[in-house]
Formats: sequence, C-alpha cells, structure tokens
Amino acid sequence: MMFEEFIEKVLAYNPKADVELIKKAYLFAHHMHKGQKRVSGETYFTHPLAVALILTKLRADSSSICAALLHDCVEDCNITLDDITSLFGEEIANLVDGVTKFKGIKFESKEEYSAENLRKVLIASTKDVRVILIKLADRLHNMRTIQYFPPEKQERIARETQEIYSPIANKLGIRFIKGELDDICLKVIDPESYKMIRLKIAETRVNREKKTQDMIALLKAKLAEQGIDSHISGRAKYFSSIYEKMKKEGKDFEDIYDLIALRIIVKTIPECYAALGIVHELWKPFPKHFKDYIAVPKANGYQSLHTSVVASHGKILEIQIRTLQMHQLAEEGIAAHWKYKGTERDKHFERKLSWLKHLLEWKQESKTAKEFVETLKIDLFEDEIVVFTPKGDPISLPEGASPVDFAYAVHTSLGEQCVKAEVNGHVVPLEYKLKSGDIVLISIKKNAKPMRGWLSFVKTSKARSKIRNVLNIKTLGEKKEEDVEQPLIQKLKLPPEIKPHIVKLSKCCKIAYGDPLIGFFTKDKHVTIHHKDCANIYTLDQSKTVPLSWFEIQGRDVEKMKILVTDRVGLLSEVMAIISGASINVLSINTRSKKDKIMITFKVKIPSGKNFEEILRRIRRIKSVLDVRRYDSAKAEFV
Repeated sequence: MMFEEFIEKVLAYNPKADVELIKKAYLFAHHMHKGQKRVSGETYFTHPLAVALILTKLRADSSSICAALLHDCVEDCNITLDDITSLFGEEIANLVDGVTKFKGIKFESKEEYSAENLRKVLIASTKDVRVILIKLADRLHNMRTIQYFPPEKQERIARETQEIYSPIANKLGIRFIKGELDDICLKVIDPESYKMIRLKIAETRVNREKKTQDMIALLKAKLAEQGIDSHISGRAKYFSSIYEKMKKEGKDFEDIYDLIALRIIVKTIPECYAALGIVHELWKPFPKHFKDYIAVPKANGYQSLHTSVVASHGKILEIQIRTLQMHQLAEEGIAAHWKYKGTERDKHFERKLSWLKHLLEWKQESKTAKEFVETLKIDLFEDEIVVFTPKGDPISLPEGASPVDFAYAVHTSLGEQCVKAEVNGHVVPLEYKLKSGDIVLISIKKNAKPMRGWLSFVKTSKARSKIRNVLNIKTLGEKKEEDVEQPLIQKLKLPPEIKPHIVKLSKCCKIAYGDPLIGFFTKDKHVTIHHKDCANIYTLDQSKTVPLSWFEIQGRDVEKMKILVTDRVGLLSEVMAIISGASINVLSINTRSKKDKIMITFKVKIPSGKNFEEILRRIRRIKSVLDVRRYDSAKAEFV
C-alpha cells in the first residue's frame, strides 16, 4: 500500500493528523526494514503497516500510528531508542519502547523471556494505554499470518493469545479484536470444529439472510411509523462464539438458534426503550432473555438492551438496541474514549483503565514475571459484575466478590477499616457474594484492621495483596518463615532414626505441604529438605539422600492438583467455572503443553467444609479432561 492510500484512511477519521510526521515514520520504517522478509515470504514492512492499519479502525492518534509503523525497528534493525527519540520525539519513543522486547539479556527459559516481555508491555500500558492498543494490533496481525509457523509454535502462540490477549481485548471492550483472535485460536486449536461450523454457516447463509432482510424491512418500517430514525443490521456471530455456546449448553450446531443477531441503532436512550416496545409488539419475547445493560452496564462499559424473540419463521432471534455512541464504544472499547473525551463517557474510560492500574500492585507483589503472569491469567478468566456506591458510582468486581473486595476497590483505607456492610439497605456478612446492580454501603471503625479470615473469601488481587501486607503474610495460605518451618516438619513422615529437631527446610526452594520432597544428610549430621524439582539438589551428594513423605492431614486448606487435558477452546474456562463455583481461591496456575496435550497445574485454597475429592470428580467429567492428579505425598498419585 502506497503512503497516499494509507494516509487517506487516517485523515478519514482524523483530519488534523500530523501528515508530515506520519510520512516520516512510514518512509523511515520502510527503509529500515528493506531487505527483511517475514516467515510468509512477504516483505517485512507489510507487518508494521498492517498494525498501523488496524489502529486506524481504533481511530488512533498520530503518535500511535507512528509508533505502530516503527514498533519493530529497535528490535529488528540496527537502531536504538535514542535514535527514535532524536528523530520522532520522546512520546513516540516511549510507545515504541513499551512494545519492544528485551535484547541482550539472558533468561533461564523461553517461558521466563515471554513472561518478562508481557510484564514489560503491561506495566508500560499503565502509564500510557496506547501501548496495549499497539500490542493488541501487533498480535492480531501476527495471528492472521500464523499458518506460516510450524504446528507446535502455532499452538503455543494460539494458547497464549487465548489466555492473555483475547481476554485483555475483552477487558478493554475492543470487540472486533477479541472476536477475530478467538476465531483464529479456534481454527488453530480445534480445526475440525472450526471447519464444521464454517461449512454449516455457509450451507444456510442464503435462506438465513433472506429472512433476516425481511425482518429488518418490517422492523424499520414500524419504527419509522413512530418517528424513530434507525439503522438496522444483521450481525453474524463469530465462529468461536457459536462453538462456546455449543460446548456450554451441550448442543449440536442445528440446535443453536441465534446464529445472527439484529442490531438496532437509534439516536437517544428514550428511543432505545421505545424501540424495545415495538420489537415486543411485533414478536413474542422469549422468557428470561431480556437484559438491560443501559441501566446497568457491563464491567467494560458496554451498554445495550438485549432481548430474544420468537420470529415469524418460528426461530428465536437475538436483538440488540443501542445508540450510535454506545455502538462505537461497544466495538472500539477503550479506543473510542478519544472521540468522546471530556464527556460523561470518561467514567467508562476510567472503569476500563482501573484494571490496568491494578497491574502496578501485582508487579509489587509478584517476585518474578512468571508469578505476575499467573496472577494476570487468574484475573482475566474471572467473570465480572458491576455494583454501585451509595452515590451511584459503578465499581467493577469479579463474580463472587465480597463487600470487602468492594471496599478495597473504592479505597485501601476503606477496606482496611471496614467492619460492616449493607447491600440494598440490608446488613449482610462481609463474606456475602455481591451481584450486578447491588448498592453497597461500607461502615468503618477508626482503629479496625483486616482479619486473617478475610483471605478465605476475598476474590480480587488488590484485596488479597493489601491484606497480606498489613498482616505481614508473605504468600496467601502461608505464614511467616519463623511460624511455618516447625508446623511443616511435624507433618513429615520421618524415618525412626531421624528426630524432628535435626531437620531443616532449605531456603532455596519454598516448600508447601504436599510438595514432592527429598532430604540430604549434611556434614553436621542434620537433614536438609529440598523440593524434588529444586535445581540445587544436583550439586549435593546423592549417596546421602533420605526418603520422605507427608502425613495425611485432615482439613488442610491448600491443595495442589494437575489436570491432563487434550486442548480445545473454552476448556480452561469450564475448569475455572467449577473451581470458582465452589468458592475456591486459585493461588497459582501454570500450563505446559506437548503436542496436543496440556498439563494444567493449580494451587488452590479450599474453604473449610468443601470436599476436594468431589471437586476433582466434577473436573474429571469435563469433556477433554484425561485425568486429574493431586499431591498426597512425595509421590503424585492419580485419584
């Protein structure tokens, strides 16, 4: 694409764009990448140009467009950030730096390298949200050309996209990026299902589109009779959305009724509700399928009226009604903020940004990049609710959150001093599970402090980290070093000749109850205990090992489990649904893959009275779960 054609797309939404600066970045990047090729065989410059084009759909400003064009120059060309700064200014250089991977630093593994780069991007995004928009556009174009990579790399990239980048796009409300990423992930991870859905959609397209156009014409005429000017279109569902519904409801493709949704766009909010009345006069509403996201928006700021009706041809049809401004915010998410900056829409922008701001707290709490990414994955998989302060300010929280989570979300001091909660005018326990639309009032006491018991029910990372800080707890579910060693040693099955007072836990590997262990005799006739996966054990005398195992302790609250699965879209969400449905807090989550199989490792905190065995059995019943492991002793046994 020539520059003239490209800049027309920018000027179409931003007539005041800095054309000369963008042209300078375009020509500079084109020159720097000259002679470079992508895996597909295309000239390399096609990639930064494609990233910049994706950003035009988000109405990105001139600096973002320049940074997109330049984003791989420092990483792949003989140029430095100082060069970018001197040529294009500090603002653009900072954006480029945010998406540039580490160079010249050695990492222990590819996993650590990937985690460090992801953390770098996200932390930079807390300072300037445009960084994550550039990164999402970069990932989208890379996914569009993923077929040129070897199959194993395709799966790894698709899985990372599914676990990290698609949920981030959803958090920020950027629907078109999330939808396309999910579809490509499905195509890579479960190609047979993708092909089946694509063929089924194609087979019924002509008949379906004719019926859709007939309904649009009828509805538009009825709205016009009432003086409502409208734009109505048929919105095809993403293949991945259809796939998720099939899996969630256990239905075949033929049983999925809402393959297309009608979208009605009107001028005002009163017209939205008037249009809803006309829709329900034309077609019978389907029970329990009405949702008012205008009165109570989704956590990412999404607003619309949703209803389902039984159409004239007997099929159930989903209909969405919104204003033009709501539509642009629904499609572009956080990027639409710049168009409406200075209006009441700023509050939705701030709500979307609140999640990014929490990343700074996670960075402080996470000792390694891998821990940071684990926390991120857990947060991204949480469904969200929106509750309100007594003044009507919306607060986004994960599903199952408590009034304590709400208090910390409003302000740290409110969380630390809260002693009582009222929901919708009624006093509730602090562990009460909030629901969307709840109005929450927190009462405080000046000298009150967080309780250790709160850790058993809080859901948000912010609440957990703040409570741990005040109570001086290093890790959720673990005590301070001086309090943890002896209780752990008492849970060990020691050989008769070894007395507990000569046993020490090594400081190089943090041992938790249930971990696989190995002991070593030291020169002073003590026994030092290591985790079996500790790298330091290979430097010790293997002839002086001591076999160790754990006593079974009834009622312990921290468990580890490993789930072996064959990969498919939505599987991790189903596992997380069982875990969160049992009010279990996930402390960490890791995934490792080999060919078509994945081992998911969870560390979880079990509330008292919960049957861990029953939870494992429920997980085992999920389709594609091959087996479930737990650590009951030094040997990980199947249960």
